[in-house]
Amino acid sequence: MRDIELRLLAELMKNSHRSDRELARTLGSSQPTITRIRNRLEKEGIIKEYTMVPDFFKLGYTLMGLTFVTLKKGLDIKEIQKAREAGKNALEEIPCPVIMSERGRGLGYDGMMIILCKNYAEYIDCMRRIENLSYIEGSRVESFLISLEDEVRYLPITFSVLAKHVAMLKDKEEKKA
Repeated sequence: MRDIELRLLAELMKNSHRSDRELARTLGSSQPTITRIRNRLEKEGIIKEYTMVPDFFKLGYTLMGLTFVTLKKGLDIKEIQKAREAGKNALEEIPCPVIMSERGRGLGYDGMMIILCKNYAEYIDCMRRIENLSYIEGSRVESFLISLEDEVRYLPITFSVLAKHVAMLKDKEEKKA
């Protein structure tokens, strides 16, 4: 990516509701150039959405669960595709919001979810529902729980950290040149 594109992405990650005029001033460019770059990045799918990250605790959630799952063995490709579709629908029925669900490999698991729960009882209910999904190996569902009530926070979810990293990539490229 070009320097201006990386810098624009970094600025948008810090604060996505800034105007193109304000971003142009910050980046030392023209507003039409910023608008053109932003539109292209949106069209190419590099910018997927404009959002913010709330304080989950202030929204009433006290637990965040990093939940690891294993698919049942012996599923063929068609069954796996059906399981994915069923999984999307089933996760919408769970009372806890699943803010991320991805397949992957590691630690003996096939997938991972991030779940927000208002309390431990709600977490237990969500885990029972996940364990009972027809394509999940119920005995292979485990979670790492994070208390959102804890006042000691090391590095909560934020895009500012990623924005700093993107800016560092630009600086490293400049030093190489």
